[in-house]
Parts: sequence; structure tokens; C-alpha cells
Amino acid sequence: MIAIMVAGGVALVLSILGTPAYIRLLVHKGYGQFIRDDGPTSHATKRGTPTMGGVAIILATLLAYAITHLVTWSAPTISGALVLFLMAGLGLVGFLDDYLKISHQRSLGLRPRAKLIGQFLVATLFAVLALLAPDAQGHTSASTRISFVRDIPWLDLAAAGTVLGVLLFAMWANFLVAAWSNGVNLTDGLDGLASGATIIFTTTYVLICFWQWRQSCDTVGGAPGCYTVRDPLDIAVICAAVAGACIGFLWWNTSPAKIFMGDTGSLALGGALAGITIVSRTELLGAIIGGLFVIISLSVIIQVASFKTTGKRVFRMAPLQHHFELLGWNEVTIVVRFWIVAGILAGLGLGLFYLDALAQVVR
Repeated sequence: MIAIMVAGGVALVLSILGTPAYIRLLVHKGYGQFIRDDGPTSHATKRGTPTMGGVAIILATLLAYAITHLVTWSAPTISGALVLFLMAGLGLVGFLDDYLKISHQRSLGLRPRAKLIGQFLVATLFAVLALLAPDAQGHTSASTRISFVRDIPWLDLAAAGTVLGVLLFAMWANFLVAAWSNGVNLTDGLDGLASGATIIFTTTYVLICFWQWRQSCDTVGGAPGCYTVRDPLDIAVICAAVAGACIGFLWWNTSPAKIFMGDTGSLALGGALAGITIVSRTELLGAIIGGLFVIISLSVIIQVASFKTTGKRVFRMAPLQHHFELLGWNEVTIVVRFWIVAGILAGLGLGLFYLDALAQVVR
């Protein structure tokens, strides 16, 4: 528990104090946000706001994780290192995308193919490494079984063979990484919206991973309802560090934003969320806890599908938050109400997790 508190506190302090210095650096370099002309007219005033703020979130998270292990005198775990690798790797892809946008003053950065290749390489390496190096109990960081609140026994991707199972898991991991990265990226359209939603998601997972650690099969001797998740406490530490970093960043990112996270932040956070759900064996549950990201992504899918098939738009503009902007809602009102929706969905997911734990004990 001390490690979780240290990670969250250190990340918060580093982020809230370090971000202003980073903002001054970006302003000095002239690294401002390019705003699309086809977006809501109210966003025109945001042109030139420093972007690539995701660097502050990533650095605060990495430093907080390292400091926590120094303070507690404990070794980092493979699961923790893999989640941070996924976060930093996708953050690098996003950084290159942001830098090209800024340097060329256009809304397009990396070519779509290059961006997909970068995401694919990072996600695939994460997936393969997560299935290697079992611990003394034979647990690997990830499982070839698709999971809800825990691994689903009859949904084992390795049932068709070991090699094919690894390939199928790599495809599944790539899908999850792409889905979460795009979800956070699409949500990052209003000041503070993606940051706040990520805080709600990661704090919920602090509770889930802490519970998994307390009820680990390695510590409770295989008691009913125990969890075979590897390194759950270290994943809770990472969740606390990400939450703390986002809280500190939100201080400067809330309306009117002094800095945007950019693709650097949205891809990195999307990678972190995907990695957390995979190593905690709660991949499908994560879609409920992070339901706001799912809803916003679906709004874009529905809009595109409707326009291509019928020539009509379901929403005034997608993603969903811009639809409400065009209806006349104030930006802050939209953000707070979307945070409320995110909190409700996170509470629902946490409730389902707890109900499963109770059901296992009753059995």
C-alpha cells in the first residue's frame, strides 16, 4: 500500500511542478497546436497552445515508478516493465506524429501507414514478451486466454496450438492497443476530458489490482476466488503513477488549457490502459470501466458508417463531444458531464469485479 501511495504522490508532484517548465520550453520553441479549420469555431482560440504535453505525463510516470522502487527497495517486475514499455513506445510514435504536425504546420503528421507500423511493432513485441519468462509458479505476464473479470477457460487462443496461439494473441493484443489508443486519442478533443477520464480509469484499476494482490493464489494458498495474475501490486503502482501524473497534468490542461497532451499523450495513455487490462487479465471488463472511451469511439464508427451507406450523419459532428458543442453546450459542462458518465461506468465495472469475487467465495 505504501508503494502505491508513493508512486501516486511522486508522480503528482513531478507532473504539477514540471509541466510549467515544460510549457515554457515549448513556448520558447514555438511548438503550438495546429487546429483544423473544419472543427468547432470555438476551437480557433486554441491555435498555438503548446502541445506534446504527453511527454510530461510519461516522464512523471517513469520517474515515479523508479523512485518508488528505490524508496521501497524492491525490484521492478517484468509485468510492470512491459506496461511501461508499451506506454513509452506508443508515446514515441505519438511524439514523432506531433513533431511533424508542428514542424510542417498541418493537421497530418506521420503517414497513416508509418503510424500503424510503429504501433504494430511496439504492440507485437509487448505481446510476445508478455508470454515469456514465467515466474516460479509458472505465471506469465499475459495469458492466451481472453479475459473478463479473470481468464475465461474456454476462450483459449492457444487451443489450436502453441505457435498459432501466440500469433492469435499478438493479433488480439494489437487490436486492444489500437482500440485503446484510438479511444483516448478521439476523447482528447476538449480541455481536460481525456486526462480526467484516464484518472477515473486508473484509480479504479488501483483498487482492482490491489485486491488481486491481496487475494493472489500465491499468498492465500489457492483459496476460492484467488487470482493467478502475475505482479498485481506492481501494476497497481503503475496505475497510481499514471493517475498521479494525469492529475498534475490536468491542473494545466483543464479549461482554458495551457497545454495539450497531443498524440504523444493520447497514444501513450492508450497503450498504458491496454497493457493494464492485459496483464491484469481483465480485458473485456476494461471496456466497461473505460466505457466513455468506447462510446466516443463508437460515435465515430457510427458516423462514418452512416454517411458512407446513407449519405446522412447521425451526429452533427463526431467524436461525440463535438456533437454537444454544436448543440450549444459549454465546453466545461460537456467535460464534467462526460466525467460523470465515466465515473458511473467505472463504478459499474468495479461492481462486476467485486460481485465475481463474492460469487467465487460462495462457491
